[in-house]
Amino acid sequence: MLNLQLAHKYAAAIFEIAKEDNKLTEYGKDLERVRDELFAVKGVREYFADPRIEPAAKKDLVKKAFKGDLSAVVYNFLMLLVDKRRISLLEAIEEDFRAESYKEQGIIIADVTTAAGMSDAQKNALQDKLAASSGKKVRLRMHEDAGIIGGVVVKIGDKRIDGSVRGQLQSLTRELMNKR
Repeated sequence: MLNLQLAHKYAAAIFEIAKEDNKLTEYGKDLERVRDELFAVKGVREYFADPRIEPAAKKDLVKKAFKGDLSAVVYNFLMLLVDKRRISLLEAIEEDFRAESYKEQGIIIADVTTAAGMSDAQKNALQDKLAASSGKKVRLRMHEDAGIIGGVVVKIGDKRIDGSVRGQLQSLTRELMNKR
């Protein structure tokens, strides 16, 4: 709980800086890149969380991985996180930053689940339809679940639209069971 509160405070700080600099998208991409590239490596999470490892060694790792590839603000932010022994919170910080950034830009996230992937044309058509119905910009977060058999399930916030074959079969089963 305390870690989530700390992550939220750090996310709010970098968000405010990004907003002042008018670089929400740029800083967001940098944070996402660091999260994706750094924490995808096996053992890195444990390395950063280990208090026995000196901050200088952790800074050296970040420097070798990202020096010159990130905006100066995001790079310095990472160095601050290492100094404060909070770099292990980066994933939660990035997630909070992204949520605030999307909110500021009027973007909503639609979690889309399909049995198999969608083509780019299908994704664009779905994104356009959801944007038209919501009146906001929509970003799709794609998921695959063979268990839905076919069709699509869309979740935006607490609203769920189930157009899957599994959902239709469950609905039909409930309807038939109620008619007994």
